[in-house]
Amino acid sequence: MTATDRSIELINAAAQAAADRLAHDIIAYDVSDVLSITDAFLLASAPNDRQVKSIVDEIEERLSKELGAKPVRREGDRDARWILLDYVDIVVHVQHSEERVFYALERLWKDCPELPLPEDAVKTRGKGAEHAEVNGSVDGELS
Repeated sequence: MTATDRSIELINAAAQAAADRLAHDIIAYDVSDVLSITDAFLLASAPNDRQVKSIVDEIEERLSKELGAKPVRREGDRDARWILLDYVDIVVHVQHSEERVFYALERLWKDCPELPLPEDAVKTRGKGAEHAEVNGSVDGELS
């Protein structure tokens, strides 16, 4: 089984919205073969809590306006260190850069196929490490 066309449409819109809000290291995985609860995961990160919230708000607004999709669940707003948007077909994880490094979701899903994303989203790869290096953070590495 592979991600549905609707899931891919949602992933691409969410990835573009995240890129437009300057998210770092955007990546998507087709998890449909290993999970029965969703087709795909989108991962993105940002260097501060305020930007995490901004990215999530933009994704939610864009998917609602353009595709008529609303999340069935939104978790993590209080601390804004890791906000999850559950659209059933896809799950979006927007993490603070430190949480992204610590939890390393990419390692958990590395055996799942990576989904192609819009060029703007692909260009965000490595931005987290770049930002950390410029700002002197030790936790800038993303795998």
